[in-house]
Amino acid sequence: MPDGVLDTETAILDAALAEVLEHGIRRTTVSDIARRCGIARQTLYRYWPDAQAVFAALVTRELLAALPVDAGEPGDLDALVDLFVTTADRVRSLPLVDRLRDTDPELFARYILDRLGTSQRAIHAETARRIAAGQRAGFVRDGEPTQLAAMVLLIAQSAVQSAPLVAEWLPAVAWRTELAHALRGYLGHRAP
Repeated sequence: MPDGVLDTETAILDAALAEVLEHGIRRTTVSDIARRCGIARQTLYRYWPDAQAVFAALVTRELLAALPVDAGEPGDLDALVDLFVTTADRVRSLPLVDRLRDTDPELFARYILDRLGTSQRAIHAETARRIAAGQRAGFVRDGEPTQLAAMVLLIAQSAVQSAPLVAEWLPAVAWRTELAHALRGYLGHRAP
């Protein structure tokens, strides 16, 4: 793709993020995004067919940006768990996640109860890859990596989504600690 296309897509998504953070998804329109971006609505429609497609691309971009891109392969279970917890904490700390939780909880429900999104599939694939590497190195228990990754995704996703609900009992540091215990216990070898 020419740089101009990527620059325009990035500018549109940046404008969409600013609008969603300010107004929430339900109160953000294609016109709002285009106006903030300084383009015509018709220009936006060259990239995405409607506001929902822009929002889906925005959520995917923001969640995938939380994935570690340059992290090497963890050498032991603690390092793998730390990588997973750090990634979950990045997602938990995203301003977009906070805003959607507050203004558009039905969007969260859709991706927890009804369907997997592009970002969830990418996170699952990366998690499965890292679990398989941990199995080959001998520090992750046996099991089908895609199934183990699915459960890690469910555990982490639940912890991220519900963190504010239990914040009085699990402030940020304790949240990280307890999530690490849950993942370490799930992925580690069990004593006979």
